[in-house]
Amino acid sequence: MVYMIPSLIEDKISPRAKNLIEKLDDFVKNDCVPSEALYYAQLGRGEKRWKVVPPVIEQLKKKAQSLGLWNLFLSKDYPEGANLSNLEYSVMAEIMGRSIRIAPEATNCSAPDTGNMEVFAKYGTPEQKSRWLVPLLRGEIRSAFAMTEPNVASSDATNIATSIQKIGNEYVINGRKWWISGAGDPRCAVYLVMGKSDPRNQKLHRQQSLVIVPANTEGVQVIRPLTVFGYDDAPEGHCEITFKDVRVPLENIILGEGRGFEIIQGRLGPGRIHHCMRCIGAAERGLDLMLARVTDPSRRTFGKLIADHGTVKADIAKSRMEIDQARFLVLNAAHMIDKVGAKRAMKEIGMAKAIVPTVLLNVLDRSMQAHGAAGVSGDTPLAYMYAAGRTLRFADGPDEVHIQQIGKLELRRAKEIKEQNEVKSITFSKL
Repeated sequence: MVYMIPSLIEDKISPRAKNLIEKLDDFVKNDCVPSEALYYAQLGRGEKRWKVVPPVIEQLKKKAQSLGLWNLFLSKDYPEGANLSNLEYSVMAEIMGRSIRIAPEATNCSAPDTGNMEVFAKYGTPEQKSRWLVPLLRGEIRSAFAMTEPNVASSDATNIATSIQKIGNEYVINGRKWWISGAGDPRCAVYLVMGKSDPRNQKLHRQQSLVIVPANTEGVQVIRPLTVFGYDDAPEGHCEITFKDVRVPLENIILGEGRGFEIIQGRLGPGRIHHCMRCIGAAERGLDLMLARVTDPSRRTFGKLIADHGTVKADIAKSRMEIDQARFLVLNAAHMIDKVGAKRAMKEIGMAKAIVPTVLLNVLDRSMQAHGAAGVSGDTPLAYMYAAGRTLRFADGPDEVHIQQIGKLELRRAKEIKEQNEVKSITFSKL
């Protein structure tokens, strides 16, 4: 079945983007999904688990490049990108989400590299771009973003405690980070590290800075990979790392001291939507797997196809409706980013971020129920996708933070509404 662009946005998708969408749909369907079993078979075992990158991924990357399916995430704002709108990319990311473990990396569109590349592209100096952005864009190295910490409530980033001290012509970094995605990868060459450079600053959001730390810098130690429901996501992983008297030159600061919050807000806007876009594709695959399972003539319960039971039909219907509603939220957020920028589209971004991962989990849960015990095993991709989706409910900001922000933005309309209601009251009083 060929991917159909939603009619609501078809006139906003350029002919070039439509061509790329068609190519990507074919690539994901006929190259990425069929390669998943081989990818897992090629993962290292034992001590090699964090040292071996499945060769099939490099083969897929070469094919994606030859098809022009490369660095699609960088919007028209960046000369290094594919010259696509966020709306156009949202369709492509949905397609990638159908093979969530392989397709994003195969097209050089996987987190955390996408966000880090955007930081370098948006805020980096020419020297920083040359050293780090260029090899990232080529897919030659990988990167990690080190912000979350184990000893503070990191959902409020003003709590970040890692120290960044300016001593002579260097910054000295001390701290402990965890859930640092990509840090276990043998190709990970650089970290972007968030810490406090001015902890006494009265302005809480000017205390933090972001510095570039090459992964092989003395004092950087990867302590352990963490697991999500038992999945370790090797070889990339989500790691705990310590920075002990790590020294980097002053030119490794991004944008300037005290600009860390400004940078992460610029990084996370589109990045949050990228996750949501892929969630739609993963949900579609979950529903597809459910439809195939419940119509399998070899599987009958109480004398009927599984699909013939009313509860199953209801689950299918709910999944279809929820996916389509979630897709609208994502497309609308992407369109608003294109139209007014990420900063002014925070409500639309927040709504998508708070709702879409939960929709994915609902759909996957129904699909797992229809699969029985197979649904929670490694014999289908459902359990892995569920683990990944559950993490997104607090990655890039927990649901509660986004919901609170949406409520604040809505409350700003209260004064205008009160004024309108006063006028109406006067009008009604004359009737």
